[in-house]
Amino acid sequence: MNSRSATVTSPSPVVSRRSSVVPARAPWSAVLPAGASLTVTDLRGNQAVDFLVYDAGDTAVRYSAPDTLQAQGSLFLTTGSVLMSNEHTPLMTVTEDQVGRHDTVGGACSKESNTLRYGHHTWSQHACVENFLAEGGRYGLGARDLVPNVNWYMNVPVERDGTLGIVDGISAPGLRLTLRAETDVLVLVSNCPQINNPCNGFEPTPVEMTVTADDTGATA
Repeated sequence: MNSRSATVTSPSPVVSRRSSVVPARAPWSAVLPAGASLTVTDLRGNQAVDFLVYDAGDTAVRYSAPDTLQAQGSLFLTTGSVLMSNEHTPLMTVTEDQVGRHDTVGGACSKESNTLRYGHHTWSQHACVENFLAEGGRYGLGARDLVPNVNWYMNVPVERDGTLGIVDGISAPGLRLTLRAETDVLVLVSNCPQINNPCNGFEPTPVEMTVTADDTGATA
């Protein structure tokens, strides 16, 4: 486990429902109490949303791609998938998915990966890692706290020989997915700025984040 740990301020009760439109290329975050739901809406279609989640009580417990893939038996996430921590505990569960398949292996773009893949002229371009660092810094998180992330809506097919690619998305305007917090969690989001491959249709667009109280109407 990463030795770095922080305790995030206890989440405020969710008062029924609150929504935020996240501009293209921008970060977003929230601390959600157990039982609350987060709905991510792809407002204009084919917009990748990079996503990390941490246990708000101990951020050394955070999303683990290997634990999640082992638990689901699949590279892709959809309704019923559980985002597992590096302690093999559930963090969030996908309760609704209108797209059907979301990426777990494509990772987050960075200045370094852009330069390697697309050339030195891309170095100045904003990237998801910078969004994660800026937003995570608000909670005492740094570069050592970034781990392989989920990419909602991103289309990364895997061929029989193991090769993969980032191709045109399979989402559409207005499609959404919803996750339920299984414990108090900190969520970090980068509304992906990538313009060098088709993950955002070469034109990043806004998405909407909606947080609601638990299914019983209580405010956890």
